[in-house]
Amino acid sequence: MWGRLQRLFKPLQGVTKHFAPQIWGKSSSKKVKGDMASRKRQPVVGYAGVHFVEVPRAAGYGVEKVYYIRYRKQGKLIEEKVGGQYRDNMTAAKAASIRGVRMEGKEATNEEKRTAVRATKAAEEARYSFNRLWGLFEEAKSTNRTIKDDRIRYNLHIAPAFGGKTIPDLTVLDMDKLRSKLEKDGKAPQTVKHVLTLVKRLLNFALQKGYVEYLPGRLHISMPTVDNSVTESITQEQAKKLLQALDEEQDQNIASLVRLALFTGMRRGALLNLQWEALDFERGFITLRGDVAKKQKTEIIPMNIQSRAVLERLDRTTSPYVFPGKNGDTPRNNFRALLKRVKKKAELPENFRPLHGLRHSFASWLASSGQVSMYELQKLLTHSTPQMTQRYAHLHDDALRKASSVAGALFSQAREREELSEEQPQNGTAKN
Repeated sequence: MWGRLQRLFKPLQGVTKHFAPQIWGKSSSKKVKGDMASRKRQPVVGYAGVHFVEVPRAAGYGVEKVYYIRYRKQGKLIEEKVGGQYRDNMTAAKAASIRGVRMEGKEATNEEKRTAVRATKAAEEARYSFNRLWGLFEEAKSTNRTIKDDRIRYNLHIAPAFGGKTIPDLTVLDMDKLRSKLEKDGKAPQTVKHVLTLVKRLLNFALQKGYVEYLPGRLHISMPTVDNSVTESITQEQAKKLLQALDEEQDQNIASLVRLALFTGMRRGALLNLQWEALDFERGFITLRGDVAKKQKTEIIPMNIQSRAVLERLDRTTSPYVFPGKNGDTPRNNFRALLKRVKKKAELPENFRPLHGLRHSFASWLASSGQVSMYELQKLLTHSTPQMTQRYAHLHDDALRKASSVAGALFSQAREREELSEEQPQNGTAKN
């Protein structure tokens, strides 16, 4: 192909060859002095143990000398670069002076300097125990909506395990011991995963912020398998008992929060951070704020009759929150005792998590009703993808099968009536 191009452009050869003679297969035999830097180390006359190499200048033209020194220290031959002619303003005389100082041991060799730097970094890293890293992490992530849960996980599980250790000291055995203890204590796989994930986040935080130079390659964290398809749900009868138990509670404000979870399927975070300005009673909608949402996205859900009745019965205070905390400037968060009481009174399963479980119950009832499509259910639950709603698909399919069976039964009844009407005239004719 190159030969064809040469023939094609042959008429232009006389015009262009003095610009690029090598294009036409004729290389210039004359070399420009200094066009290629000599990489051979050359001794400097008059300075023992000093050599130089010519390399291209950083500016892109010409060359400069890079000086090296050779000497013996404790019987070991050492060769080191001491600097460039222009970039470091180095000369043969300076290089010889440096060589003399290092031979006498008054100045560390390059390798000794690198070793000292590594030792300093290692000492610096040793100062960052896991407890100290957690303090830095907590300060940096103070606005994260999950920081409270992270603090509980760290204080309960990680700090007792290796809070005083540094990252270089951690081993796979430490990780395995932490996981084993969590599992022996009866923690759910999801809880174990949350704790180990927090350890990973702390390690990555330390690396990103430069608190450690690298993470030990041997530090592998094995995560448990979590079956997210398991769905918590209660029956209609259990829901009635739960509502009766809530009616008997003294604190009706927080009891209404639980009722709202049952009637709307809202997430715990959305319920706690619900504000009065997010309630549109005129149009019948509830706005779920994106800054506290799981996916950081603002969503709008309808206000059904039951949830409207719950919200209208609430006493409104000066707090912006529908369910305010003690001082009104933060949402309520201390109601575990109430949840335990009503759970026991309603005789709910031991592993049932009231707020999370009521969200699943809300979804399960709608799916099994056959009156709501999977797309509509996805929107009501504010799921970001249809895959998240698939755990309820079998309930929806069961409802469709039942509806199909009803349709089949109706067709059968219609066919029977048709056959009966056809038989009656024949019977009448026989009598005549």
